[in-house]
Amino acid sequence: MGDIVDSAVRSRMMSGIKGKNTKPELQVRQYLHRHGFRYSLHRRDLPGRPDLTLAKRGAVVFVHGCFWHSHVGCRLAAVPATRPEFWKQKLGANVERDRRNLEDIRKAGWRVAIVWECALRGSPGAALAGLANFLKSRAAFAEFALDQEPKME
Repeated sequence: MGDIVDSAVRSRMMSGIKGKNTKPELQVRQYLHRHGFRYSLHRRDLPGRPDLTLAKRGAVVFVHGCFWHSHVGCRLAAVPATRPEFWKQKLGANVERDRRNLEDIRKAGWRVAIVWECALRGSPGAALAGLANFLKSRAAFAEFALDQEPKME
């Protein structure tokens, strides 16, 4: 099946997708700030440039889009029907980069939380409260997704 829009329109649409200050990222930032957490944004000196860095708590937060980071089992992470080989390769490279960055940042002694976009759709309260609990705890890793129990180590 071909694309429903021509290549110029698709190119314009794809170029409008942001990497920073996305709606899910802003939701997380607003919640944390409202609850007294202070953070810095997109630190270039850390692997993967985490979306949020809470230095006093030794923690970083990545807010992942389900499509771009290939969230396993999520309906938002479907591979497009147009040029599936290209997308599988591109998204697979994103997953590998995420894995390397996670490993590097944990080796550097940081605690890591991953908040998936799907967890912030509808009623994000549980995921955001879970994130706040993680930041207050001493756990080394947490992951929050829709229809999944929060993972904490």
